Amino acid sequence: MLERYVLSEQAVAEREFLPERAWWKFAPKFNVGAQQYVPSIRVHDGQTEGLMVRWGFIPAWAEGKVLGKPSLCADIRRVERAKKYRAAWLSGQRCILPASGFYAWQLTLENYRQPYFLSLLHRGVFGMAAEWDRSVGEDDDVIESCSVICVPANDLMTGIASGLPGMAAAMPAILKRRDYRTWLYGSPAEAKTVLKTYDSQLMQAHAVSPRINSTEADDSGLIQPVH
Repeated sequence: MLERYVLSEQAVAEREFLPERAWWKFAPKFNVGAQQYVPSIRVHDGQTEGLMVRWGFIPAWAEGKVLGKPSLCADIRRVERAKKYRAAWLSGQRCILPASGFYAWQLTLENYRQPYFLSLLHRGVFGMAAEWDRSVGEDDDVIESCSVICVPANDLMTGIASGLPGMAAAMPAILKRRDYRTWLYGSPAEAKTVLKTYDSQLMQAHAVSPRINSTEADDSGLIQPVH
């Protein structure tokens, strides 16, 4: 599954996704975590727009309340049926989260959780498929939030995260460039066809510092290899 990821510079993301309207403002971040506001691309009035949403899905009917553990990921097998995600899915409330990489943890023989940084070989920034919803609280506070769609893990992810319950079974749905438009504009059935496990031969991974385990750490040293 996905717990933390890395965010590129705003200019890089805008060159990749070319939003027709940009309401967002953000800086590179090396330790994006739950409940933080993150940039996303979605469609509004027929045009793509870039805006900030909270990572951790809150359905409309929850009235702005976080229900249990923050829902950072939505399993591809559940988005059509689960009460939390179904309405947003059928309404076509899909978005793309720009990323430069993400983290996974490996359980070592010493029972230590070793973090790894995973990225794509030929794409410095890529898009993760996500679903969003708008929830209004008791004080009329509006929260727009999202959850990354997860698909079955590839061999690289499985090799790293084996031994950790839930981690090895899934990975974020990484979109190919040619599929951005289908994901944003297509019907639910069409959108689902682009949710595929990314080829592990097009990815790379290396061990990184355990400093990533603290959400207070946020610098480029977090993605540097360690032995």
